[in-house]
Amino acid sequence: MAGFRQLDRKIFPLQDIASVVRLFKKELDGKSEPDLALLSIIVGAVENSMTCNRSYPATNENDVFGDAPKHLTPVEYHIVEALYTKFHSIIKGTVDLSIYGDLKYATRELVKRVSDVIWNSLTRSYYKDRAHLQSLYSYLTGNKLDCFGVAFAVVAGCQVLGFSDVHLALSEDHAWVVFGERGDQTAEVTWHGKGSEDKRGQVVATGVGSHSWLYVNGYPIVCDRWMEVAALVSAINPSLSITNDAVEVALLQQELLWLLYDCGHLAQFPIAIGNLADLEEISPTPGRPPCSSLFQEAIMSARKHYNNQHVYPYTYQAGYFYRHNMYKEAFESWANASDVIRLYNYSRDDEEIYKELMEIANELIPHIIKVVSSGHSARSILKDPECFAHLLRFYDGICQWEEGSPTPVLHIGWAKPLVNTISKFDAEVRSQVVILARGLLEGSEKDGKEGGDVLNNNNDCCKTREGDLISTLESKVKDSKQAALHPSIEALTAACGERILNRDFLLQGGGEPFVGGSELAATSSGIDLLKTETTQPKLVLHSEKMRGLKDLLLAEKLNTHAISLQLTAQSQVQVGKKVREDQGLGARPKRARRE
Repeated sequence: MAGFRQLDRKIFPLQDIASVVRLFKKELDGKSEPDLALLSIIVGAVENSMTCNRSYPATNENDVFGDAPKHLTPVEYHIVEALYTKFHSIIKGTVDLSIYGDLKYATRELVKRVSDVIWNSLTRSYYKDRAHLQSLYSYLTGNKLDCFGVAFAVVAGCQVLGFSDVHLALSEDHAWVVFGERGDQTAEVTWHGKGSEDKRGQVVATGVGSHSWLYVNGYPIVCDRWMEVAALVSAINPSLSITNDAVEVALLQQELLWLLYDCGHLAQFPIAIGNLADLEEISPTPGRPPCSSLFQEAIMSARKHYNNQHVYPYTYQAGYFYRHNMYKEAFESWANASDVIRLYNYSRDDEEIYKELMEIANELIPHIIKVVSSGHSARSILKDPECFAHLLRFYDGICQWEEGSPTPVLHIGWAKPLVNTISKFDAEVRSQVVILARGLLEGSEKDGKEGGDVLNNNNDCCKTREGDLISTLESKVKDSKQAALHPSIEALTAACGERILNRDFLLQGGGEPFVGGSELAATSSGIDLLKTETTQPKLVLHSEKMRGLKDLLLAEKLNTHAISLQLTAQSQVQVGKKVREDQGLGARPKRARRE
């Protein structure tokens, strides 16, 4: 307990936000690793005291945090000391290191033993996904932990035993640990979902399971000690109810996240950056970047460090656009999120992202359509073919997510809102979207591709979209394990099935020889784009279902029944599904969506 003994008793009681921030800063800047157990107990004590059984009126989440009092329920030294001592006693008193020999690095047996200690001491008669159960304070005062809390407790327990190689690994909805001399061994230490299936000690899912969103295709956030502190802070839950937050807790979380941001510990943590952006949207901090920049930074972090395999940075950003009535931008961000989900095979473990996407499709998008349908503005998104293209790209990604998956995704509950939404776009608007029935590159199905939209395939909402698109495609060609076809053949393949010759030119000799003055152009890098002199948005459909809908979507009169049948039919085609080798590892603490 050397780390605890080094604490200055004079800083207690911790009774305001500044005192807690100072303690965290001291731990982060110290010569030794930050003490996970200590910080989790302190932040859990603050959160629980300010949110659980709170008897005085709460402040609405839309109120500015800065106007709230910064005083906290005092956290006393003797309480922290007692809980800290209790955790050390639980771990050291039940894990006999002598039976494992002289270990320098943790073994699977040791990790399993620590998880046994945590797991077997939990109260069984509670709902594990309730709020405020992620900290060691919850564990030590009520024997309750959620999924993230169990994984964090195991890592903290291994730190108590002196093993610095055991670290937290996070996907967007799950947590496990990595360990070993090279940090390349993995172990499940908790459950996932509504059940409590015991997978503890097992290697993180390989084979089909590893390609589910739950395991992010081998691109999890693998933490060091300082990122584990960031995970702890990001997991803070200020909520009192669906509509109310304890603003003191939210403000504490905001200031701690800025502390970690300034220290560079959020650079590879897009989820935490997204949480900070949410807080900044509600209560901007003077002199700090605007929340819109933070949402974009989270996206760029996911692209740079995790091969653009994370969905939530895009849905966070889309939620911001939605709340500010920036509907076209929201459509684009949702389509970009769908470009990520198409990389996965759907499984029943993906319930959280399924619910998120279904809410977007069946509630948020229909609400937008209802709002914009009531006006007659020439700038309405219903008159914008790019918005229609974003909508199709969103559904194309979901359809491709379904392909090759053991469980169907789409049913009539998805089809009805889609049909209703499409019907709001006039035939004239829909006809302006140029739909290509095949991908631009050979072998561009699920393995190794980021999306399928020629209009906006870079997912970064910047002004240099065409340049970034070409760079992205060049990278794909360079990294591809299969040799590219001759550029002219690829260009013709991309346009296969399209009417590119101008009928009037052939019959009467007037106008351009190609539709829209188009020409097939091959670049020196082997990238082939169908270039036109018009401003029509061009979209590549990758899923079998959406390819089959192409003519129906562009028809002057929509056959809604045929569209519904095609969308809900269980696909028998296994398109481009390769059994990929497991590439590694991959939790996003649950939080209430603010939409």
